[in-house]
Amino acid sequence: MPKVTYVGADGGTTTLDVQDGTSVMKAAVLNGVNGIVGECGGNLMCATCHVYVASEWTGRLSERDEVEEEMLEEASAPVREESRLSCQVLAERDLDGLVVHLPESQI
Repeated sequence: MPKVTYVGADGGTTTLDVQDGTSVMKAAVLNGVNGIVGECGGNLMCATCHVYVASEWTGRLSERDEVEEEMLEEASAPVREESRLSCQVLAERDLDGLVVHLPESQI
């Protein structure tokens, strides 16, 4: 199983083994990672799972689509080039070691 590390706004880290095909958001919510709300349950209808993907991983993810871009406009934290909605990032073998940074606020 791929490992995903969540870095909180306070610098604390949580590393999880995430089953292939599970979203980075769902794994965080199921395991009580503070900083990811996932209010819409991963249905791409909010921006409460906003993360900043560590720069060494951004080129390994699929591009943001138009709907994700629109939802990111609703994020409470500043949107940057490495911003993603974690409900749209699925764990897979090629992403073993993925690091995402959580913004200070989701709401």
